Amino acid sequence: MNNTNNVAEKKSNTPILIIGVVLVVALLAGWYLLSSPKTASNTNTANKANAANTTKPNTIPANAPQGANPPNQQGSPTALVTLEEFADFQCPQCGAVHPIMNEIKSTYGSRIRFIFRNYPLAIPAHDKSYNAAVAAEAAGMQSPNKFWEMQNLLFTNQKAWTADPNYRTTWKDYAQKIGLDVAKWENDMAGIAAKSRVDEDMRRAKGMGINSTPTLYINGVDVPFQQMNVTGLKALIDAELAKAAPQNQTAPAAPANTGNTNK
Repeated sequence: MNNTNNVAEKKSNTPILIIGVVLVVALLAGWYLLSSPKTASNTNTANKANAANTTKPNTIPANAPQGANPPNQQGSPTALVTLEEFADFQCPQCGAVHPIMNEIKSTYGSRIRFIFRNYPLAIPAHDKSYNAAVAAEAAGMQSPNKFWEMQNLLFTNQKAWTADPNYRTTWKDYAQKIGLDVAKWENDMAGIAAKSRVDEDMRRAKGMGINSTPTLYINGVDVPFQQMNVTGLKALIDAELAKAAPQNQTAPAAPANTGNTNK
């Protein structure tokens, strides 16, 4: 009698086990079907994001403000390749890029047109950057080359004057060092003309949507930060020169221009 009961009990438990297994399989299948579309959707979203990041680069808008005119420029004004830099004298990255820009200008000479734009950022850490830009412009009002000499001293000694509470005295020493009429330089720093040139460059930068420094454009196309090195810039410039090779064969060589002609 016990054996009969045991067999009956086992038989009664069998359907329950089968139902349980079926439920588990059904749950697993449902989970798989639900999770698979999400994974595919996430993958597609990521691919779309990556595709968006690799679409055409930013270019200078046609309606962008002109900036200070004439600009601070070196090389040839008729060169087929223009490199335009927007920089802040208190920006550490701009200070690091400065010797790279010098090497590029030395390498290409009159084959490129190099334009420097003042873009002092209105942030607490850059509290002296606007005045530094005015100091450079005031130097340029005495001679175009003096702008570049002051610009070089400001970038080369960036850490020193940034930390110096008497930075204006330090700048005055720079003015004497490069042979400026210091009294005129101080008057020009306090005047409207030098500040207006800085303001015009800032207006151009803002009109182009620039929000960080350094920002570089080669023939109107922005340069990725990771390519702001000698190798990267040479590759971009050489590519632009190669595009213009047929024109170079027929056009006469342009004379070199080592400074702006604003004053």
